[in-house]
Formats: sequence, structure tokens, C-alpha cells
Amino acid sequence: MASDQAALVASRVTLRQRLSRVLMPGWRSALATISMLGAGSALNAAMVFVTQTLLARELQPDAYGLFASSLATVTMIGPLAGFGLSQFRLKAYGVEGWGAARWLPTSLRFTALTTTAAMALVVGWALLVAPDAQTRFALLVLSPVVLSLCAIELLQNRFRLEDRYAHMALWLLAIPASRLVVALLLLLVPRLTGRFVAISYGAIALAIVAWAWPQLKAMARGDIDLRGHGPRIELPAERMRDPGMAALWAEAWPYGLAAVLYPVFFQVSTILLKYQVGDSQAGIYSLALAVMVAVYLIPQTIYQKYLLSKLHRWAAHDPPKFWAVYRRGNVLMLLAGIGIGIAMAVVSPWVVPVVFGAGYGRVASILSVLAVCVPIRFLSSAMGSALLTEGHMRFRVYAMAAATVVAVALNALLIPSFGVIGAASATVAAEAVLLLGTHVGVRRFHRLRRAELVPERVIDDPGE
Repeated sequence: MASDQAALVASRVTLRQRLSRVLMPGWRSALATISMLGAGSALNAAMVFVTQTLLARELQPDAYGLFASSLATVTMIGPLAGFGLSQFRLKAYGVEGWGAARWLPTSLRFTALTTTAAMALVVGWALLVAPDAQTRFALLVLSPVVLSLCAIELLQNRFRLEDRYAHMALWLLAIPASRLVVALLLLLVPRLTGRFVAISYGAIALAIVAWAWPQLKAMARGDIDLRGHGPRIELPAERMRDPGMAALWAEAWPYGLAAVLYPVFFQVSTILLKYQVGDSQAGIYSLALAVMVAVYLIPQTIYQKYLLSKLHRWAAHDPPKFWAVYRRGNVLMLLAGIGIGIAMAVVSPWVVPVVFGAGYGRVASILSVLAVCVPIRFLSSAMGSALLTEGHMRFRVYAMAAATVVAVALNALLIPSFGVIGAASATVAAEAVLLLGTHVGVRRFHRLRRAELVPERVIDDPGE
């Protein structure tokens, strides 16, 4: 009996050792944090899904399509505010530690400038491009969404650097929870219209900015409890000199361009459907995209919310750990994407009519096509994590630029003849181009690293 118990204990120890080797040290803590963020993301996705469903049922396709396409337009322009500066700041702190505070004054000026430009672009679109008075009204009242997106992005930036993931999850729930209340009011008060929804979304955006303002002011003063770099230290004045706008632009432009290209890549179908076919088709396709947004929260939670700041730190200070996480992530994300994509294709024909109603029956056929995107996106998200660090972000920008060109061109070509199915097919092709471009970028990344290491090896071992 004693020998059996000893053997059982030994087998458990061996199993834990094997898991630790496969899953990396500290995997329990990481799993707990990812689970917490995943729960927050799942709740976020559920609230967004319920909100979209209620709005679609109460507004009907034409009115819902007008609102959804207007919101998509503002969301597409929104990343101009800040122009990817949050991503660059994560890199700067990951590499420089406390010394990255030197970028703060210039980054604040840059954020104010780009936010003003984004707001002006939304207003200009409303006044000069909008095809009718209703669209113009929706765009104008939704313009504060640009400010709220910028505020939330800045707060997420701070919480990642401080490893305050619970706070980040709560802040990310603020907007979807408020919007769900608007959808419930629309359900309870039948006389309310799409204009009420647009005005409410604009008001929510302003409230979020006001709520975030005290923390944003503290962040502007450099009040950040940076984790992973030891206690705060006072650095020499020459290391804390303001780099200037030109230096900031030289470092940040790849992150900004990627941030601007992605919403064009993802939202262009909805906008072109509105302008080429009509509000009804745009509304139908927008619901399918809402489902995809919920699915894509899985890789987003892992790589953008949890791992991003750590990847920057590991790439600079612990490359073996960085590449170990990269390799395991590729395999796990591909397997998860295949399983979820198959499940979505099988289940959607039965679930969609029940959830959205008979007027949105075509959503199921759109999702059957878009299900192909799930494993592609999961793998490209994992693979692209190698291109978010050091000086190699430009490879991800090239891939995103190519995919965006394909998305715009194929949507413009296919939508007039095939409508929403043409838009879905264009999206699949664009996602495939993004994956291929990311793969090429990572291979190029590896070749550059090998070229950089060869001289070092020759110097260290002249006889090699």
C-alpha cells in the first residue's frame, strides 16, 4: 500500500514537471489571469451580441443598417486618434523601463493633434460625403465615440503596464454595458427610434471620457506603477530629454498605420454595402460581423490584453521565452480556430433565425462563409505576435496594407453582383492575404535575426 501511494505521488510530480516544461513556468498564474480576462471578454461579447440583437429586432433592417453603417464609419476613423501611440508606448516601456517616461510630453501633444484630426474627419465626412440627412445626423451625434475610443485605449495602456488586468476588464465593460441599457430602453419604449440610439451612444461616449479624465490626467503626469522593471529610479537628465515629434513619428508610425488600416480592413464591407446596395444589406452584414467580433475576442484577449506588454519585455530581455510562447501559441490558436470555425458553420443555420428573427435569415449564410476566417485569424494573430516587437512592426504593416487593398478592391468588385455573400467572400480572401503576409514577415524577421547573430558568433568563436 505504501509503495502504491509513493508511486502515485511520484507520477503526479512527474506529470506536473511535464506540464511545466510544456506550458512554461508560471503557467498557472498566466492561466488564471487569462481566464479572468476571458470571462470579462465573454461578458463583453455577450452584451454586445444582445445589444446588436435587440437593436436589429426593434429597428428593422433599413433603420438598423443606417445606424450600424454610421457607427462603423466612426469606428473606422477612430484609430486616427492617437495613431497607434498606445502600442508604441508598450514597446518603449518594455525596452526602456522607467526611462520611457521621456516620451510622455511629446506623445501627449501628438495624441491631441491626431484626435483633433480624427474628429475633423468625421465631421467632414458627415457634411461632405453622407448621402442623406439621416446619415449626416447619425455621424455627427456619434462623433464623440472617437474620443471615448481614445480614452479607453489610453487606460488599457496604463493597466497593461501596471498588470492591473481586473481594472482593464471592468473598464472594457463600461461601454457595452451602457449600450445594452440603451437597447433595453428601445425594447421597453416602442416609440423610440434610431435617432435615440445614436444620440445615446454619443452621450455614453462623452460620459466615458469624463469618467476616465482623472486617471488620464494622472497618467499624463507620469503616475504609472510600472511592473517588471523593478522600483522607480531617477535617471540622468540626458536620458530623460524630450525626443521631439520627429523622433516619436519615426518610432510610432508602423503602430499607427496598423491601427488605422485594421478598421478599414474589417469595416469596409459594411460601409460599401451601404453606399453600393443599401442600408438593409449593410444591417444584415453588420450582424454577421458582430458575431465575428465576439469570436475574435478570444485571440484579442490573449495577445492584446494579456501578452502584449509582456511580449515587448521578453523580446528585449528574454528572447528564448518569447519564442517559446510564440511556437506554442501558433499550435494552440490554430487548433482552437478550427474547432470554433466548424462549430459556427454547423450551428448558425439553426440559431440565427431564432435569435435575430426571420428578417435576418441571410446572416446564417454569411456566417457559413465567414467561418473559414476563424482559424485563419486565430493563426495570424498568434503568428503576428512576433511582429509587434523590436523594430519589425513594419512587416506587419506591410501585411495589413496588402490585406486592406485586397479587401477594398474585392468588396468594390463583388458587392454589386453578389451583395452580402460577395462581401463575405472578399473578407475571407483578405484574411488569407493577411495570414500569408504575416508568414512572409516572420520569415523575413528570422532571416534578419540570423544575419545579425552571425558576426557575433564569428567574434566569439573565431575557429568556428
